[in-house]
Formats: sequence, C-alpha cells, structure tokens
Amino acid sequence: MRLVVVSGRSGSGKSTALHLLEDNGFYCIDNLPAGLLPELARQVNLSELELPKVAISIDARNLPSDLKRFPELLKQVRDAGVHCDVLFLAATDDVLIKRFSETRRKHPLTDQNHSLGEAIAEELRLLEPIIDLASLKIDTSHLTLYQLRDLLKQRLLGTRAHGPSVLVQSFGFKRGVPVDADLVFDVRCLPNPYWKPELRAFSGRDQAIRDYLEAQPEVEDMYQDIHHFLEKWLPRYAAGERSYMTIAIGCTGGHHRSVYIAERLLQNLTGKVSNLLIRHRDLP
Repeated sequence: MRLVVVSGRSGSGKSTALHLLEDNGFYCIDNLPAGLLPELARQVNLSELELPKVAISIDARNLPSDLKRFPELLKQVRDAGVHCDVLFLAATDDVLIKRFSETRRKHPLTDQNHSLGEAIAEELRLLEPIIDLASLKIDTSHLTLYQLRDLLKQRLLGTRAHGPSVLVQSFGFKRGVPVDADLVFDVRCLPNPYWKPELRAFSGRDQAIRDYLEAQPEVEDMYQDIHHFLEKWLPRYAAGERSYMTIAIGCTGGHHRSVYIAERLLQNLTGKVSNLLIRHRDLP
C-alpha cells in the first residue's frame, strides 16, 4: 500500500493535487480527521478491498490537538509498514490573499474576529507539525494550474526509482526564494549577461550566454564548488531516506546565470542521480 498525505495552506492547490491523484488511481479522502490516520492505514491493510494507493487531505480544518499529534500519528503509520509520503503545498501570503480576493472564496479560519491576513498566519502556525515532516514541499506561488499538475505528475507519479527525486530549479531573487527549496545556491556574484545589451534577450540555455559565462574564470570556480558539494552530499541525503529534494539556483532575474548553472548541473548529475528533473521557474 502507498499512502500520500496531502496538506498545505488554503488556496495553495490541495484540491488540484487530490483530483490529480484520484485521476491516477488513488482512493482519495478529503479532510480526514488526523487522529484517524493510523486506524485508516490499519483498516486498509486488513481489508480485502484492493486499495494499493490511497491519498488523504489533512489541513487546518482539523482539531488543533490532532495537528499537534501529527508526528506521532505518522510514526504509527510508518511503523506499521505503510509507505507514506507527505506532500505540503505552500504559497506566499500576498499570493494567497490575491487568490482569495479574486475568487471571493472564504478562508476556513476567517470569522468576525479574524481578518484574511490573520487567518492565513494562524493557519501556517497550526500546520507547522506537518510542514516539518513533509517529504515533498511545492511552492505554487508562481505556478499555473496546469504547471502544478505537470509538476505533481513528475514528482509524485513518476517512476519510483532508488534514491530521492531531485529537482534542480533556477529562479530569480527579485521574485522571491522558492519556499520549497532544500538547498539554495546564490550565484548573483557572477558576471551578469543582462548588462550586455546584445545578450539581454537570450537565456542561460542559449549558446551565446554559455559562451559568455564560460569565458569568465569565476563562473567555472562557482560551478565546480556547487558540483563538488552536491556530488559529495547528495548520497548522504539519499542515505537519510529522503524521497524528494529540491536544489535551487538563484540569480537576480532567473534568466541567465542561474539557468546556465542549473543546466550544467543537470547534464553532469544525469546518470549519478536516478530520478533527476529540472525546472526554470522564471523563464517565460
């Protein structure tokens, strides 16, 4: 049996994730009381029904006391031999406020005494026990519905090979650091092709940018440092039974330096990491 716990901030895409899993053969339960998690796993294991894949949603509508007990409840499930992934979907406060304002949906924690902003902050506090144990965190702030579905397919439904699923992601600091990043490398100190008018329109995937950056000695030094760090430490992360890992490479705009470094890492880690993906968050 494979169990996926879907959690996250209201408005971050939990319904989209649950619907995707249901479309791909998971038996899905929305808003399960967290305290019932071990019993659900036990019943499914004992049942004659063939339910090899189950997904449940647990969010801030739960009793606060049950959310605090989540680490203990998850341990009971895993001690029973059930493979359980915890997916946590997040987005920045300003993005969530914009989404609720545009859709005119009511946040589950708002009432006459709590504004939308206060409810969003309180929800994050309540979900901290789940965030800390999440196998996979995805920041949906800059994702469309279709991009989120594609990313979930790649990371949750892709071939389950030995070792963690590793995502190499480029981004621009001017749009914020991805909240789902496990490791962040800042390459803003490198020469910036943006200041060369003839190079500005290209991206780090283009030969003109590669030629420019490869002619700068500090770029090679930075790349080699990052590459050697990952070669040394990725096997240690895998040995720690991590299922998912996101490596974020950031420059100012997310178009040139970070994209170039991310593409080189993908090329050189291919064959050394069994399940390797790449995403350029801020490329058009």
